[in-house]
Amino acid sequence: MKKINFLDILVDNLTMEETLFLIDDTIVKNEQIHHTVINAGKVVLMQSNEDLFESVVSADIINADGQGVIWASGFLGKKICERVAGIDLMINLVEYAFKNKRKVYFLGAKEEIVKSVVSKYSEQFSEDVIAGYRNGYFSSEEEESIAIDIANSGANILFVAISSPTKEIFLNKHKKTLDKVNFIMGVGGSFDVVSGKVKRAPLWMQKNGLEWFYRLIQEPRRMWRRYIIGNFKFLLIIFSAKLGVKKSR
Repeated sequence: MKKINFLDILVDNLTMEETLFLIDDTIVKNEQIHHTVINAGKVVLMQSNEDLFESVVSADIINADGQGVIWASGFLGKKICERVAGIDLMINLVEYAFKNKRKVYFLGAKEEIVKSVVSKYSEQFSEDVIAGYRNGYFSSEEEESIAIDIANSGANILFVAISSPTKEIFLNKHKKTLDKVNFIMGVGGSFDVVSGKVKRAPLWMQKNGLEWFYRLIQEPRRMWRRYIIGNFKFLLIIFSAKLGVKKSR
């Protein structure tokens, strides 16, 4: 696979189509692939959270989700070809599962949200595409039994809609238990969008890297620290890298 070293993260320089091809090949061969994405916010968190850093870099596929990363990769001289948004990949894979008689497990979000997602996809496609679901509120002591339940559910695909760094660490920690599941992926707040609780930015804003601004407008009190301070820290990291200043984690 084509990889680009972005701040010590080996990002796969893949299009959406190429990513889907690799996932299909893995499922057909009955192997497992651990997928993750990076965006500006996650890159910032990775500088100070070693467990998150290790969880991300140990994944089999790392896509760039976020125009900030695409811009920064070009600024640093190794441009990543295309943004592969996690929510778009998830939506494509649910349709793929339906067409290819695969099953999906949905883990995360509040109970009413994950139920809404399952209901929507059951109506849009078929109940046969659903291997199971569970909300994202559980203790660390429950993690192993939840992973075992998912592994025994018949799922080919697992989506984990929990915030960072929890979802990345969960998947990295339990991937051996989940070895019967061919594709495992963290999808952050995607369930909220699919359920309709949160509106996604218009396409023109997505293409111009303004999704963060749309979210900030929707929930300023909740998101200002993440996007205003987080984006500033991301810019500092990128400009430091450009000047050859290596920041230790």
